[in-house]
Amino acid sequence: MRPLVAVTGVTGYVGGRLVPELLDAGYRVRAIARNPTRLRGRPWYDQVDVVAADAADPDQIAAALEAVDIAYYLIHSLGTGRRFEARDRRSALTFGRAAREAGVGRIVYLGGLFPEGEDPPRTWSPARRSVRSCSPAGCRPPCCGRLSSSDRARRPSR
Repeated sequence: MRPLVAVTGVTGYVGGRLVPELLDAGYRVRAIARNPTRLRGRPWYDQVDVVAADAADPDQIAAALEAVDIAYYLIHSLGTGRRFEARDRRSALTFGRAAREAGVGRIVYLGGLFPEGEDPPRTWSPARRSVRSCSPAGCRPPCCGRLSSSDRARRPSR
């Protein structure tokens, strides 16, 4: 059976463009959104499993990640108020715990790269510092990047 890929942040720029790429590559896709009605106009809407869930809600995200092989965490709490960094970290860790408990084999986190063991420059904005420090797997540096040639070779057969 083809792997099931969960994508959060599907209403955003990256997530909304990733979904058709995953479908074209032969993956089954579960689009996770707090408000799935915002996805109805997308050309891929009828080709994916659409699930309503908030990554900060342990029960909702646990249910959304059931039977998932790979999960993309493409959300950040920017624009949610002065305490977005704490909210960002809490959501990422909640997602990571739920993914681990669900047996998700890989989390792909959209973050920023920075050398391990170094502190971000003081000139970095709070938003950039937050992205650097809150991967859902709790690792540093956050796991991110393009598919390698070996990953492309393991694409599912259609």
